[in-house]
Amino acid sequence: MNWDSWSDFIAMGGYARYVWGSFAVVAVAIVGEQAALILRWRAARKAVGKRV
Repeated sequence: MNWDSWSDFIAMGGYARYVWGSFAVVAVAIVGEQAALILRWRAARKAVGKRV
């Protein structure tokens, strides 16, 4: 697609709510997964430290 201006790009041909909403959902999912990984990693380190 070719856009004439930044506002046309942001509008995404009238589908901006769906396009940018999808990006937001994916970004939240990635941040949430990273947070969950960090929490599980810390819990695993704590569990291993107690056994040693």
